[in-house]
Amino acid sequence: MLIGVPKETKNHEYRVGLTPAGAEELTAAGHQVWVQKGAGLGSGIPDAEYVQAGAQMVGTPAEVYRRAELVVKVKEPLEAEYPLIRRGQTLFCYFHFAPAKELTRAMMKTGATCAAFETLRLPNGEHPLLTPMSEVAGKMAIQEGAKYLERSMGGKGILLGGVPGVRPARVAILGGGVVGTNAAKAAAGLGARVTVLDKNAARLRYLDDILPENVDTVSANRRSVREACQEADLLVGAVYSEGAKASRLVTEETVKSMRPGSVIVDVSIDQGGCVATSRPTSHSDPVFTKHGVVHYCVTNIPGAVGMTSTFALANATLPYVLAIAEAGIHAAAKKDPAVRHALNIVQGRIVHPAVAAAFKGKDVPALKHRG
Repeated sequence: MLIGVPKETKNHEYRVGLTPAGAEELTAAGHQVWVQKGAGLGSGIPDAEYVQAGAQMVGTPAEVYRRAELVVKVKEPLEAEYPLIRRGQTLFCYFHFAPAKELTRAMMKTGATCAAFETLRLPNGEHPLLTPMSEVAGKMAIQEGAKYLERSMGGKGILLGGVPGVRPARVAILGGGVVGTNAAKAAAGLGARVTVLDKNAARLRYLDDILPENVDTVSANRRSVREACQEADLLVGAVYSEGAKASRLVTEETVKSMRPGSVIVDVSIDQGGCVATSRPTSHSDPVFTKHGVVHYCVTNIPGAVGMTSTFALANATLPYVLAIAEAGIHAAAKKDPAVRHALNIVQGRIVHPAVAAAFKGKDVPALKHRG
């Protein structure tokens, strides 16, 4: 199979879809790999390493898309890439279609097959291609939140871990999944007082066992979420629903009730955000203030640490890239239920139930869904 790896074009996105190690495995299996020049530089990977691994370098994204049967990216294609995508081609990357009507329309129009990292799911419910980036995002949520709590950054001027005689910051985390767990570990390690809220009692028991003593677990409901937000210096939104929009757990009234200079890091923004006042931001312009509360809603948080993120992600994706390259996307999906769950759009049709549900009955005339 012909595999193409374009350079990412999203704002300050330094990751790349394939490492030289992956290129070497694919070429050893008899496949051809085409990589856009400079695609790996943001992750510290020079073009020469791809060449040594057996890949061929091309100068433009158009050349990558023209040659490739399988395009391996990190983030969703941007508008400039839409005309380059063709019917019968397979794209394998993060898409997050549910809150992205125009992207969904565009991908359906191409007739390509879109397999999404975020919905690839194992029989035990694990999302192996979401997990490594969720780990990064959870830790970075605390790193960024701590920075924006500084007075010079618009925050209330509080040190996350405090000092002797002065209380530490209060951190509330909505969601006890991979993002939430890593955020809790990072915040607790810095000495903050942390509260993790989740609806799953079994998950809360597990977190209560593994997390430090300065982490409290609380059952999530309207009242507990509202009270946790009002008490928090830093609020982390870590809600995930496979293929669907994130649940809006925090109302605008609740944001208004938070203390001025508090910080919200909405990691769920890829799925539309779990805070009513959230809107997507970028690494170039990462924050805005509404009702006196600083909002950090960057849609590709792990992209800022490309060297770490690329290798963590590529380690997870490579087995599936190899399987798709060997059999083709449809045969691979028939053989492996995990790959089947990754299918979101096939030949102009939405095939993932949660994505279909997100658009059902909405003003999206180009959409045809089944589910």
